[in-house]
Amino acid sequence: MGKAIGMVELSSIAKGIETSDYMVKAAQVDLLRSSTVCPGKYVVIVGGDTGDVKAAMKEGMEQGGEYVVDSLIISNVHEQLIPALTGTVSVEQPGAVGVIEFYSIASAILAADEAAKAANITLIEVRMGYAVGGKGFVTLTGDVGAVRAAVAAAKQGRDLYVASTVIPRPSPQVFQSLL
Repeated sequence: MGKAIGMVELSSIAKGIETSDYMVKAAQVDLLRSSTVCPGKYVVIVGGDTGDVKAAMKEGMEQGGEYVVDSLIISNVHEQLIPALTGTVSVEQPGAVGVIEFYSIASAILAADEAAKAANITLIEVRMGYAVGGKGFVTLTGDVGAVRAAVAAAKQGRDLYVASTVIPRPSPQVFQSLL
C-alpha cells in the first residue's frame, strides 16, 4: 500500500489532544501535526501506509465523536505534500509564486496534493488555520506556466475556495517572506 495521510479537525482542544493520542496508539502512523488552529479548534494529521492511516482515522473519528468538524484521507499522496504540511521544504530554484486560499483546512490540503500532481512545481507550504481565521492556503513555486496549471487544477471544483493568484516574478523580499 502507498503512503497516505489522514486529518481530523475538532471543535474541542482537549478532545483533540486526546483523539491524537488514540490515533497514534491505534496504528503504526507518524504524527505529522497535532496542534490548535483558529478559531479555537484542534487538528490532528497522521501519515503512513494506507491501511494504518485508515485504522488511525477510524479510531480518531470514533474518539472525536460529536467534536469532529472535518476530516480527510488521501491515499497515495504526492511526495511533496508531507514536507509542505510540516514546514520542512527548502526551495532551491525560486520562480513564479502561486497562492490558493480556502475557507477549509481540508480543502487546502486536498488542493496542495492536486497541484503537486498536476504540474512540475514545488510546494512551499500548506498553512492551516493558525493566525488566518481557520482558513487554509497553499503556496507553491515553479515556472510560470507550471504554476498557472497547478493553481488551475487545485482550485477546480474544490469546495470552499476563496481566491488565488499567480505572481510571475515575485520580488525577492516577497519570496523570502513565504519561506
